[in-house]
Amino acid sequence: MANILVVDDELGIRDLLSEILFDEGHQVELAENAARAREARLRMRPDLVLLDIWMPDTDGVSLLKEWATAGLLNMPVIMMSGHATIDTAVEAVKIGAQAFLEKPITLQKLLKAVEQGLARDQVKQAVSSLLATQAASVMPSSLMGSDIASVVLEVQQSFDLDRPLREARDAFEKAYFEFHLAHEAGSMTKVAEKTGLERTHLYRKLKQLGVDLSRSKRNG
Repeated sequence: MANILVVDDELGIRDLLSEILFDEGHQVELAENAARAREARLRMRPDLVLLDIWMPDTDGVSLLKEWATAGLLNMPVIMMSGHATIDTAVEAVKIGAQAFLEKPITLQKLLKAVEQGLARDQVKQAVSSLLATQAASVMPSSLMGSDIASVVLEVQQSFDLDRPLREARDAFEKAYFEFHLAHEAGSMTKVAEKTGLERTHLYRKLKQLGVDLSRSKRNG
């Protein structure tokens, strides 16, 4: 399953979360403070982190900000607290936290948050890997860093798995077509060939999804 790092200064919380996650088939590492969390983060490269906000040495929000600044926030982080204010939770999410769990944490909420966090990360990694592979094989080196590269970045960041299925699917399809339009300099013929769609059907699909065709041509 997944490697999960649990960071909490309360022994009872660490043991409880570890037991629950272990029963679900996950590998669990425990850290009682920020110093141990830093060591574990570098050693185990966790797939997900459960991070308590209030800790005696360095609080969870500060540690989250530290990881984000150092470029180490490449895994989903779920914040936990029994005393945090709404402002603190909002700040953590703005920094990069995936979700916030209020203590006492119920079994259902914990498992749902972990499942969603891991699912989002897997989709993000899959999309990023696919786009990076396609960009390397299709995009001329002279275009790297140009508007096309910006389109690729936007595509990677456009997914929200909390949406209803239809909306999430439309968002993916829009990103998919924008990606190919950028690479083909807005050529409907080439994109139709690449995606296996009839040109008229492709045009209808792009209009339905709200794809800005003029932008693709400008990027080209």
